[in-house]
Amino acid sequence: MGNRLTLILGGARSGKSQHAQQLAVESGKAVLFVATAEAGDQEMAERIEAHRLSRPQAWETLEAALGVGKAILERNPSGLVLMDCLTLLASNVLGQFSEPYQPREYGAALDDEIEGLLEAYRQTRAEWLVISNEVGLGVVPATPAGRLYRDALGRANQRVAQDADEVVLMVAGLAVKIKG
Repeated sequence: MGNRLTLILGGARSGKSQHAQQLAVESGKAVLFVATAEAGDQEMAERIEAHRLSRPQAWETLEAALGVGKAILERNPSGLVLMDCLTLLASNVLGQFSEPYQPREYGAALDDEIEGLLEAYRQTRAEWLVISNEVGLGVVPATPAGRLYRDALGRANQRVAQDADEVVLMVAGLAVKIKG
């Protein structure tokens, strides 16, 4: 299939990761699994471990919290890149800043991260599956930081969707194709 980008969006526990992993297995390609999560507490460490155990052992794993595009290029993937997930990448970028948050600074830093990721995609011959949460369908966050994060992630999702060949929305474990 070659250079192809699929964005897989959905809410929490919508089946995004399971769907992406199924597509990766069905591709029969060598998989570079890109994990952006950092274990900030025991619950997150347990979630990361559960995700790790759910993946085939033959997959190569790259843990990169920031500078993800550059880190992927260093691995020079040619099979399939599965990135889980853009949501945590946006959170990692926000974690570089402190309150009071400056929306322009955070937005620019996240834009740079997304452009680096898309540039890495353009430079590889791999098929890419990128997972992200669709955060615009829920309750408006109660805090300024939450609203800043939601808005920035929404813009990042739009940017990746713009370049994507296919966009899938996961709802209750069901994949609904919305582009491609």
